Amino acid sequence: MRDVLDDLMKWWDAGETVAVATVVATFQSAPRPPGASMLVGPDDAAVGSVSGGCVEGAVYEVAREVAASGVPELNRYGVSDDDAFAVGLTCGGILDVFVEKVSKETFPELGELAEDVRSGSPVALATVIEHPDPEILGRRVLIRPEGVKGSLGSSRMDDAVHDDALGLLAHGTNQTLSYGIDGERRGEGMRVFVWSFAPKPRMLVFGAIDFAAAVARVGAFLGYHVTVCDARPVFATNSRFPSADEVVVDWPHRFLTQEVEAGRIDQRTVITVLTHDPKFDVPLLEVALRLPDIAYVGAMGSRRTHDDRLARLREAGLTEEEIARLSSPIGLDLGARTPEETAISIAAEIIAGRWGGSGERLAVTHGRIHQDVEYR
Repeated sequence: MRDVLDDLMKWWDAGETVAVATVVATFQSAPRPPGASMLVGPDDAAVGSVSGGCVEGAVYEVAREVAASGVPELNRYGVSDDDAFAVGLTCGGILDVFVEKVSKETFPELGELAEDVRSGSPVALATVIEHPDPEILGRRVLIRPEGVKGSLGSSRMDDAVHDDALGLLAHGTNQTLSYGIDGERRGEGMRVFVWSFAPKPRMLVFGAIDFAAAVARVGAFLGYHVTVCDARPVFATNSRFPSADEVVVDWPHRFLTQEVEAGRIDQRTVITVLTHDPKFDVPLLEVALRLPDIAYVGAMGSRRTHDDRLARLREAGLTEEEIARLSSPIGLDLGARTPEETAISIAAEIIAGRWGGSGERLAVTHGRIHQDVEYR
């Protein structure tokens, strides 16, 4: 929903009714992850996508019906359907799509949700997408670390969903949760979809060089909150890194330590060390590689620089397990030469690590294209 939130708010602010179709579960090689949404507005305009084009037409017609009737629908599309050829999920995957009517009357809390998302405050939206009681189907609650606003129908439901949603929110993960009809953890009959609107994941780029500017641009394009850090004020300037959200003048290891102590580093954080200068990168990597849970740590340098760096890290007392977390030399083997090409190779390695990709050409691999990994 994050990608279409601005369009949704324009219609909502104007008092219009919008149908919102959201991917709530995927199986096999579905092209869009849970949380991907498509809007059908009051003028029948479509915004966003739930499948990259495979089933958009079928979902669009359902959305128009839901906007008129107000009755939400949960449908499955894909190769398992009898009419798979008609709505054909050509990639071979299966996805569940929940369609609901949204307006100021049906979703008065949407303004609060949008405000939290835009300010970077952690908030989750939990919606009942399956329940035998039609009065409960489609109910929503906003979930923040401090508590729940609204109710799904009972305190038992609210408490169960609140506890589970906080875990998803900590990881920025969207997921469908299953319970008994009154929130029993081992029961069946109720499914709740949780959107986790966590702050953007962070990309820390250390080393204010030309390669860093390209990495910052790609990081911003991928949706990261990008910070460039260097101890040299003459190079670490906002004018040199316009794509970065912030440029910090500080010793890299000291800055990273401060961010860790402040709780601003999490499992989604990626760190790129581009200085290839041991007085900067070795103390920094001592801190980064000892973090118990972080998405990615990569360091730039030649093979000779890499070997020297490993020796220095071992001398500093890092274990082989800690050193194994380091991606060095940084990036995938794309034959990159320019800063922009190198930035793409770094981004490709980060993406492969996030989704479980091999980095091989798809033309020479076999089996499913998309892996079953947790969406973050």
